[in-house]
Amino acid sequence: MTVPTTPATGRLAYLYPGWFALVMGLSGLSLAWHSATPLMGDAARATAWALGALAAVAMGVLAVASLLRHAKHPRAWGEDLRHPVRHTFVATVPVAALLVATVGVALVGPVAPVAALWWLGSLGQLLITAWMVSRWWRGRDAGGLQWASMTPALFIPFVGNALSPIAGVPLGHEHWSAAQFGVGLLFWPLCLSLVFCRVAVQGLWAERLRPTVFIFIAPPAAVALGGLQLGLSAMAVWMLWGMAAFSLVWAGSQAQPIAELPFGLPHWGMSFPLAALATLTLRLSADEPAMRLLGPALLALASLVIAGLTLATLRGLRDGSLLQPEPVATLKPVDTSSTPT
Repeated sequence: MTVPTTPATGRLAYLYPGWFALVMGLSGLSLAWHSATPLMGDAARATAWALGALAAVAMGVLAVASLLRHAKHPRAWGEDLRHPVRHTFVATVPVAALLVATVGVALVGPVAPVAALWWLGSLGQLLITAWMVSRWWRGRDAGGLQWASMTPALFIPFVGNALSPIAGVPLGHEHWSAAQFGVGLLFWPLCLSLVFCRVAVQGLWAERLRPTVFIFIAPPAAVALGGLQLGLSAMAVWMLWGMAAFSLVWAGSQAQPIAELPFGLPHWGMSFPLAALATLTLRLSADEPAMRLLGPALLALASLVIAGLTLATLRGLRDGSLLQPEPVATLKPVDTSSTPT
């Protein structure tokens, strides 16, 4: 089958903000391998360094490419901000910065450049979260909260806020990190309710977004990792781990339909959640012997998935199947004529 392609000069217009999910996945995997160092030794540390360096390079390349996109296609960014689904992926940009800074703190320490990047990500994350929820006050026809917006991608801004303490506490910003962590806690249950309201009323999101079901793993895993830095009780962390682990089983029930889909950018939605759960499990292995087996298994799963996503991305860039216009998804109208009152 021949894949329709866009001329190379026009592909930059389709470098959507969601591409920063690559940085999230690579950074998350670096942190997972770093957490495996007590069990696996220097090999795990070296792998964490290699993945962290790759994540930093990817962040730099995407940042430069995004600036070029804005210069050459000035209206593209505005379209992203107005899009009912794509606007939530704008949050991947500051989340990626936060995660690269977190990797830097873990591997290098609280040095000034890392601290500056953390502040950039932290403040950017709060601003984007405030901008996104402010949209909800608008009417549906004015670009406010819509059924189309209620996908698992809605969690991304709030997951980013919950991640703030992982590097923020070692950097000496415990109080700020705790306050930002609270923002994530405030909106996570609300977003969960909104997503299931959408499923009940309108059904599931578009097929190409099915891999984003793995994002359900991310909120409890991120809250647990941030909570560990803030002194959250051990029982609360274990409860959050249970939520994340069950979410993996739940999302895993969609593995076969996802495997049958053509590869696309939404597949990267699986990467960070798997890496975050592996990191959390490895962090808990010091207190529970069973985790010393499960942690490496989850690390292997995350590594295999992200390696596969990376290869598929390189192949898609080579054959031109990526950096293409998104297909337009439509919502079917709700028939309320037979609904009992």
